[in-house]
Amino acid sequence: MLAHEVDRGAVDRARLPVNSAASEDLDPLESERLRRLVSTAPDGADRVLATLSDQELLSALGLTEADGRTTAGALLLLGREQSLARFLPAHEAAFQVLRGLEVETNEFFRGPLLRLSEELFSRFRARNREEELDFGLLRVPVAAFSWTAFREAIANALIHRDYTRPGTVHVQWNEHQLEIASPGGFPSGIRLDNLLVAPPHPRSPLLADAFRRAGLVERTGRGINRMFAEQLRVGREAPDYGRSSADHVVAVLPGGPADLAMTRWVLEQEQRTGKPIGLSDLQVLAELSRERRAKTTQLAKVMQRGEAESRHLLTRMVERGRVEARGEGRGRSWHLSAAAHRALETPAGYVRVRGFEPLQQEQMILQYVEAHGQITRAQAVELCSITSQQASRLLRRLASEGRPTKHGERRWSTYRRPDRP
Repeated sequence: MLAHEVDRGAVDRARLPVNSAASEDLDPLESERLRRLVSTAPDGADRVLATLSDQELLSALGLTEADGRTTAGALLLLGREQSLARFLPAHEAAFQVLRGLEVETNEFFRGPLLRLSEELFSRFRARNREEELDFGLLRVPVAAFSWTAFREAIANALIHRDYTRPGTVHVQWNEHQLEIASPGGFPSGIRLDNLLVAPPHPRSPLLADAFRRAGLVERTGRGINRMFAEQLRVGREAPDYGRSSADHVVAVLPGGPADLAMTRWVLEQEQRTGKPIGLSDLQVLAELSRERRAKTTQLAKVMQRGEAESRHLLTRMVERGRVEARGEGRGRSWHLSAAAHRALETPAGYVRVRGFEPLQQEQMILQYVEAHGQITRAQAVELCSITSQQASRLLRRLASEGRPTKHGERRWSTYRRPDRP
């Protein structure tokens, strides 16, 4: 019953008092850790917390009941390890390093969340390799995995896990990817297809607020968006949540060789404009870099937005010289601009996308007529992703060669196989 209430957002498990727990179960050293984190965090942390006493900290973060009872949130954030094992036995995290089928490292933790976060962060930094990218007179380090993406993934796993069910937050590191899994499915209203656009809905608002005020996560509540953006900025694939289920949320951060040409171009664009490239633009650039060409519906799905909003975003990218459009209406498609192909060191790719089109369009129309007996101008527009005027010119040229033959005039014209009346 409690798990159901937590899932639908009616109850915050961290706000519930823990029977028999007392102030002696809280560790003063963890309060000091919180003050240190706030003092050293970048802009966005609540600096006032660093000036408060232990009791004032509990009150400011909403960690105690009005009658003074200790809550689950107080234990999770500031509790002693033995007290956590006694009162909240479901709480546990593991850091594992895999080499093929061999387990190189297998560590388990039951400490409070702030200490646990620092333990995982330190292990990540110790293992995260970097390669350098020449960028003008500077050398920019490009890490195997994005630090920001890992930080947000860990915070999400600890904040949003279901503390009503047993299970372990697993961090598994192998040669090609990082995997962070936490017990419990997505919070109510969050799905794979709206992960990036749904309003923030933490399973525990209290823990989420504490992590934000301590400077450990994104202040806007859009940590997953930051994860996606940072992965794409360093030339790697976006995080993958496809293995998540009703029982676990699994975030996979792909590793492997980075697309350094993409990273260099993104950095150059950001330096020129003086602001970071938005997530939607990064998603489109990555998708078109892989697929060469995509229609609006496909890119809308990637961005998790409606088609009208997606067209607006894509039009802005055209104005910025990042992509180009072909065709009209539902037949419109998008591909990287010539400038983007040059920057990504694939100029031949642009020639293939644009240069082969007339021949491809001609063959597509002939194959369509062969299969269906005839074609109209509107069908040619949708088939070839070209404008109405381009379709008319192409069909007239083919008809002048007798393949196919034209029947009718103006908008009622059809183009048929020569052997059909």
